[in-house]
Amino acid sequence: MDSISKLGISLIQHGRQNDRIYLMKLDLRDMPDILGKLDEMAQDKGYSKIFAKVPSNAADVFKTSGYREEATIPRFYNGKMGVVFFGKYFSNERLTMSNAAEIQKIINLANEKSGQGVPTESLPRRFKIRKATPDDAAGMADIYKEVFATYPFPIHNPHYLRETMKSHIDYFCVLEDGKMVALASAEMDMEGRNVEMTDFATLPSHRGNSLAVRLLARMESEMQQRGMHTAFTIARAISAGMNITFSKLGYKFTGTLVNNTNISGNIESMNVWYKELS
Repeated sequence: MDSISKLGISLIQHGRQNDRIYLMKLDLRDMPDILGKLDEMAQDKGYSKIFAKVPSNAADVFKTSGYREEATIPRFYNGKMGVVFFGKYFSNERLTMSNAAEIQKIINLANEKSGQGVPTESLPRRFKIRKATPDDAAGMADIYKEVFATYPFPIHNPHYLRETMKSHIDYFCVLEDGKMVALASAEMDMEGRNVEMTDFATLPSHRGNSLAVRLLARMESEMQQRGMHTAFTIARAISAGMNITFSKLGYKFTGTLVNNTNISGNIESMNVWYKELS
């Protein structure tokens, strides 16, 4: 599993599993020295990509340092400052998106369903959507293990799920007759008032019931009440279902992160979608 640590006073994740450095939270006090430190670390470790999430007021420095802009979200931080997702590549193989045509078809299909919303028919009474609790962690980890062979964060670990519940992630689940069958999470940046809607997993036996879009609608409502301004997701680009889910609820596609994330055993490209909640 890749590790999370500080580089200067900025937050990064890095490791062999994703073969990358992810600049998760840039502290502007580290600029511009952090650019050289990221390059040095990538070369020392032999990583093939740096993935960086950068406030738009620092974007020009990254552009002139060999980073490619892959997605942008306006008004991301506190409804004011935008964010730019950058990639810097250290191998042609990592930069080459072999399934670009398939990904574009999925984006087009998702956009065709934009704004359709939650299905009008209500869920059967045997289903219930609620916020998950620490007591649910073991069952949640079991579902994540069944759905994802690998994942960029340790959601297979009940301890990780319980610890993140205490700090900055709200998890939501769908129960059928009391048994958990689907999950998702809302990872909040309290300071920046933005939230990543992520970690969607539905047991194979329960797919086709629109559980993900219903979970997302419930999560949006909760996040509005928590004062979040912007919601976004980094969705598997080859997952038609997830891209359609976000488009149905009015999220806007803003770009593809090339060969970005190790999920279900392979490094995959990811699509970024966003929506303003307030």
